[in-house]
Amino acid sequence: MVSDGNESCSSRSMDSSPSRSVATTGQRHQMKKLEVYNEVLNRLKEANNEEANEPGFEDELLAHFNRLPARYALDVNVERAEDVLMHKRLLHLAHDPANRPAFEVRLVQVSTTTDSSTDDVVCSSSTRQQPAQSIHPPPAFGSSPNLEALALEANESQVQNGDSAVNSYSSLPRPMHEITFSTDDKPKLLSQLTALLAEVGLNIQEAHAFSTVDRYSLDVFVVDGWRYEETEMLRTALEKELFKLEKQSWPSQSSSAPLSELDQPSGPCQNRLTIPNDGTDVWEIDSRHLILDHRVASGSYGDLYKGTYRSQEVAIKILKTERVNTDLQKEFAQEVYILRKVRHKNVVQFIGACTKPPSLCIVTEFMSGGSVYDYLHKQRGTFKLPTLLKVSIDISKGMNYLHQNNIIHRDLKAANLLMDEHEVVKVADFGVARVKAQTGVMTAETGTYRWMAPEVIEHKPYDHKADVFSFGIVLWELLTGKLPYEYLTPLQAAVGVVQKGLRPTIPKNTPPKLAELLEKCWQQDPSLRPDFTEIIEILQEIAKEVGEEVDDRKKDKGFISVLRRGHQ
Repeated sequence: MVSDGNESCSSRSMDSSPSRSVATTGQRHQMKKLEVYNEVLNRLKEANNEEANEPGFEDELLAHFNRLPARYALDVNVERAEDVLMHKRLLHLAHDPANRPAFEVRLVQVSTTTDSSTDDVVCSSSTRQQPAQSIHPPPAFGSSPNLEALALEANESQVQNGDSAVNSYSSLPRPMHEITFSTDDKPKLLSQLTALLAEVGLNIQEAHAFSTVDRYSLDVFVVDGWRYEETEMLRTALEKELFKLEKQSWPSQSSSAPLSELDQPSGPCQNRLTIPNDGTDVWEIDSRHLILDHRVASGSYGDLYKGTYRSQEVAIKILKTERVNTDLQKEFAQEVYILRKVRHKNVVQFIGACTKPPSLCIVTEFMSGGSVYDYLHKQRGTFKLPTLLKVSIDISKGMNYLHQNNIIHRDLKAANLLMDEHEVVKVADFGVARVKAQTGVMTAETGTYRWMAPEVIEHKPYDHKADVFSFGIVLWELLTGKLPYEYLTPLQAAVGVVQKGLRPTIPKNTPPKLAELLEKCWQQDPSLRPDFTEIIEILQEIAKEVGEEVDDRKKDKGFISVLRRGHQ
């Protein structure tokens, strides 16, 4: 696989045949990438593009394709080869912090159709060609039939009851704007970009998000909602919103519900972080008593280790020193503050923390069963219905306790649910949890798109019912063992949830009461969702019915066995 972009190729007639008789998926993608590269290069040269005729251009173009994932080449519209040059230019501009985020705005013409033979939306490049009378080009990317990219209509009827519906697309072309951003790739960047577009009054109809191997972003949105055709007016509006974001240290995400008691000093933190305390630092841990065993997981901002503390098995989350900044210190202080407040058998137990920068760590009980996500998606485990209900009740009890203590988790998902050796499931990871504001509602988006409630995605005020929506997605995950919206990127899933009422399809063999609970949990209107007290009652009722059915089957088997022995 070409990865360095230094190979010289005349018209790039490269021998890309794999050594094996059957190409792997990666090899097929690489071959396709080279095909697209060759097609774009040839079109630019045929058009006598000045940049394409410069020395070394072929290598630069190949390096551009190799910086980006294979999906970029699969999605790019080769008939708009000059758009690749625009992407290349924006990525180059993004290297200079003064230019971030670099962006481009243009009018595009979109026409969409559906394949009447399928319930899935099919939007390929060929279905999106501009009519002859249009003066606007098509978008830079063609949506793939495999739903790698999702085109959504704002006026389409919502998907009901978790079932897919054939979309009533208009065959008439619609003028829209395509906005392309490039900046250094950081967590929560997409959140800020979508918030930025929402502030300008734009509706995202299609989104393509790419990250380069050297950690830069290329994010392309097709939007409507702008009343004017003049792109300069839209560019000015975007620049005004970007200026506001720059005051918040673009692209870092500000805390959505700042608590005065958690405010951190603006300068470097020399002493222990200011974390609200009840008068004694019984939770402050001396790092000399921590013994690391082995690393369990690694993330952008920290590593998770199994270890021991005073002969007790523990989990130790250590923040990476080089990533510690004021925002991360606030998030760390918030997590310690939340963990100190809670104690419940279905919430991971806090043992202590080291709060003296730069050595910041949180110590909790060690959960030997790992995460529910790993069990489902890495170990390919499954839960039989009685166990599934027990797990769901465990989660609900933990969440009910948090809500009763005015704590909103904000990132409830399978990866943040841990199992101990007795298969007790506990809610974990309070990095983005918040104590509910006095107003009862909160604003700003956080969490993970696939599990996120629509009001959170849309940056609307929200309350504890956002966690209930996420629980509905987790419950579906437990039922199916699948990743929510697995054929969509996270951002595409978010657009579908908000604008289309998109929900996962409930399996046909799901008990009716459980299916009904799922639908209640992921209602678009938060007020229609149950609270966890009601959810626990429903799950316990279903568990009782399932238990009675199991007992009846056992009795039937026993009775039949007796009859057989008697007959013999």
